[in-house]
Amino acid sequence: MVAFGKKLKDRQIQEWQGYYINYKLMKKKVKQYARQIEVAALDRRHVLKDFSRMLDEQIEKIVLFLLEQQGLLASRIAALGEHQEALQEEPDISKICQLREAYRDVGRDLLKLLFFIEINAIGLRKILKKFDKRFGYKFTNYYVKTRANHPYSQLQQVFKHVGLGAVVGAISRNLSDLQDRQGSYLSIYDEPTLPLQDSVIDSIKVAADRLNHSTNFLEYLGQHALIMQQEELPTPSEEQIDDDRYHFMSLLLNLANTFLYMVNTYIIVPTADDYSMSLGAAPTVCGIVIGAMAVAQVFSSVYFSAWSNKSYFRPLVFSSIVLFVGNAMYALAFDFNSIAILLLGRVFCGLGSARAVNRRYISDCVPLKIRMQASAGFVSASALGMACGPALAGLLQINTKIYNITINQNTLPGWVMSVAWLFYLVWLWISFREPALPSEENDMPQEANPGPTENEELEKGLVQPLLLSSADNQQEDDDGDQEYDASEEAPEDSRRPANSMRSAYRLLTPSVKVQLLIYFMLKYAMEILLSESSVVTTYYFSWSTSKVAIFLACIGLTVLPVNIIVGSYVSNMFEDRQILLASEIMVCVGILLSFHVFVAYSVPQYVLSGLIMFVSAEVLEGVNLSLLSRVMSSRLARGTYNGGLLSTEAGTIARVIADGTITLAGYLGESSLLNLTLIPSLVICVSSIIATCYTYNSLY
Repeated sequence: MVAFGKKLKDRQIQEWQGYYINYKLMKKKVKQYARQIEVAALDRRHVLKDFSRMLDEQIEKIVLFLLEQQGLLASRIAALGEHQEALQEEPDISKICQLREAYRDVGRDLLKLLFFIEINAIGLRKILKKFDKRFGYKFTNYYVKTRANHPYSQLQQVFKHVGLGAVVGAISRNLSDLQDRQGSYLSIYDEPTLPLQDSVIDSIKVAADRLNHSTNFLEYLGQHALIMQQEELPTPSEEQIDDDRYHFMSLLLNLANTFLYMVNTYIIVPTADDYSMSLGAAPTVCGIVIGAMAVAQVFSSVYFSAWSNKSYFRPLVFSSIVLFVGNAMYALAFDFNSIAILLLGRVFCGLGSARAVNRRYISDCVPLKIRMQASAGFVSASALGMACGPALAGLLQINTKIYNITINQNTLPGWVMSVAWLFYLVWLWISFREPALPSEENDMPQEANPGPTENEELEKGLVQPLLLSSADNQQEDDDGDQEYDASEEAPEDSRRPANSMRSAYRLLTPSVKVQLLIYFMLKYAMEILLSESSVVTTYYFSWSTSKVAIFLACIGLTVLPVNIIVGSYVSNMFEDRQILLASEIMVCVGILLSFHVFVAYSVPQYVLSGLIMFVSAEVLEGVNLSLLSRVMSSRLARGTYNGGLLSTEAGTIARVIADGTITLAGYLGESSLLNLTLIPSLVICVSSIIATCYTYNSLY
């Protein structure tokens, strides 16, 4: 893909050419400032003042032209309204058709204006990001905060596109009134849910949705999923490709796969220690039983990610079959009295992890206008599955035999999930539609925006990524915006996706490595809390399986409410970096409160500390992946070894080590299990806090 500067030039409407943001000039100005500062010809205060003035002038030019065009559109609509009133007295079918076409022409010109705003908003965001990265200064934060809420703000016109909603409403209402209403006297205001069937209005809505993109909550959840987004300015042909590949039932099947897999992961947690003891093993072997699934997932994530380059249907079929077999083996291990079959069943379940396919399907096959909602659905399905798994285990309290096959609280999770995956396989076979593979031209690596559109974030000045070093900036921005020279295109290799785990690792900057360390830490802490809950609560409080299941279900149900609060409110009051550090500290507090030191260990201490740790880790996960999606190289947006795979591998390895720690600590006795497993959590948590603080100090 070409750089943004050339894309801006190619997509400009010729008669409006002088009113676009002068991106090329501002880029040259940034380079000039850098050279002048190096030779001490300018100080930073002068640079900030001069650059602010230049931005103000560029925005003023855009806004004044925007207001002028809005006025012209309003005048045309007013004139058409007069013709419409005359036609009400003397209806003429041919004149009504001409009038409707005239309203559509106004709508088409409005589409041009929306695209004009979108290009300028993206150009403004990119030049602000380029300035911040070149000088290591939080200029965007200062500029937006001082301009966005000022009573004479012109920035609001760019990012809120004030007044255009009224133009859209006027066109929609008049086109609706000119339709054959079959004798109805109701207007669009009386029937707001009734869609207006007009292609121009549909196109306007799509363009406006792309400009707004989504609410803060959906944006937050979508980033939580770390589903890489494609370039910000899709061409009409690319949008058509997205629409052709999209199939609602196939998306629903991917989300169902995500939900069932999370249920499958956590449904055994309340009973894993009892199952291990019934097979003659120690209760702490539950760590290996739970972790065997994660071990296999380390490898399955890679081959499923590679497989999704060629197909989505076949990997999902394979996943369903393997999970059916794995759960059946898990259930039959009781009658065979074999811990080996039990572990092998869990390994098979891990080999069926198709989360990489689920992410890739949303990234590649869901149209941009609804991709954020689909990403939010992915996170919601995961959270719901995490809560439903333990809750379902608490309900499976049957003890009987059918044809010499034991059905009890230990084996029922396996049988229930086997049946669930069998039904899912049938549904998948009947309803899934394999999307057409893109042509080689379309399959070339895209200039990626690793994260959702940041128009609202820029307006509020709330989210700033951990910036890359100035050396990295000389070649490529983290959003793929490369220095463009008309005489020399950037090397094709600089835009190719990583072709191995090693090459993907080499693309990670220090700030990205810190984000992955944080992700490793929070997954480790959460896995320790969840996996050893059954053993710890049985030892200290003599909890039954039902009580453990209720506890795990309750903390699992906090995921969505916490995300709503953070995505809709907290993220509007604090920067992501501030929330990140505060969440790390709170995870550390939760870990410290969990230790059993001198006084008797109580239920309130365990529940409160566990809740603080889990909720803080959930907040941390969302904010961390939100930042990670913006600082990761655009080359990790596509291909087998993408950003989603790297984060999945980091989290999965953390779970494997955590489950192994539980089993190893169990050899020293259940009385020491809690403290021994919390010590590594504390060390990793403190290390991540130190790394975060060091990164901030070095970058700012």
